[in-house]
Amino acid sequence: MTYDRLVCANCAAPVNEGRCPVCRANRERLQQESPFAGLTPMALIALLAVLIAAVALLAHQTA
Repeated sequence: MTYDRLVCANCAAPVNEGRCPVCRANRERLQQESPFAGLTPMALIALLAVLIAAVALLAHQTA
């Protein structure tokens, strides 16, 4: 999940702005969670398409 759309329950500001200590702590936690946490859905779809194309190419070469 990306944190650019999350709203802080403490200060009601977007978490990515980091206005309060709670926002800053959650922003840091979300950034450290996963290397893929910041990817947009379109980037994930593109990555999946490249992976499927690579598997299809390998399957075609071995057949």
